Amino acid sequence: MFSQISTTISSKQQVEQEDPREPKEQVAIHYLASFHELCVVTALLPLVTLFTCFVTAYVFQYDDVHETHCRVYNIIPSISAITGVSPQRYFWRFSIALHIGPRIPIAFVYKNYYRSQLRRISPAQVPQTSLLITLILVLNCIEIAALGGVTYISNRENYPVHERIFITFMICSLCYMLATIKLNGILNAGQTLSEQQRQSIKWKKILFAVSILSTIGLLVFFAKHRFYCHDLAFSWFAFFEYLIAIANMLFHFTIIWDFPSQFMMIVQGPRENLAQYLSTRPKVD
Repeated sequence: MFSQISTTISSKQQVEQEDPREPKEQVAIHYLASFHELCVVTALLPLVTLFTCFVTAYVFQYDDVHETHCRVYNIIPSISAITGVSPQRYFWRFSIALHIGPRIPIAFVYKNYYRSQLRRISPAQVPQTSLLITLILVLNCIEIAALGGVTYISNRENYPVHERIFITFMICSLCYMLATIKLNGILNAGQTLSEQQRQSIKWKKILFAVSILSTIGLLVFFAKHRFYCHDLAFSWFAFFEYLIAIANMLFHFTIIWDFPSQFMMIVQGPRENLAQYLSTRPKVD
């Protein structure tokens, strides 16, 4: 997936201006990684881990993961239940730690990606659109932090705190989805989109709709379970919780269409040469 490249890049101006007898200052690329593949692994990691935790907990720890305060019949355990028992909790926490690491730089990559497209819109729209881009970055970072919170503070250890962090995650996730769809509508208005861009926007809208409907279902059955202890109410709550989690993961997975062929690299060289190189690099629409 990753490849190491040792190469040098010299600007034309540097060649023309420097004395040929003097050593040339060069820009060296020491490490090059496929951003597309990094995003795929980052997005799929929690999904695969969640499925593994569900299967193993359901098969080997059935009674533990179905225990609720109501003591009623249920068939689907919640995410908190399957990731709160041992050893699944360690597997889940390790997976989320690996997942959160790349999510933070990806959030800032998205910010710069959106800012590079501001030239598409009229100058009058730029200030408000810039604020929307900043809002998306903040919401994304809060969502990432909340994901870490609900992962490492389980409902068995501290239920009130876990519940509040989960609510924060839900609100920020939905607001982030809505703001992203709104921003894409502004930036792409009147533009001719590629097939990948159309797929990305279409699936973002579908997954946002799934998240909204699942959130409504989750709240309804949570109330039925919490206040009335209906049979299978907690199972329906858990079902919608899984839908929300999967929709969230797949929403972020649409990054494969937003960045189909980009790379991340580690570059060494004089600051002025790097600034010149970056200023003359091809722009991405």
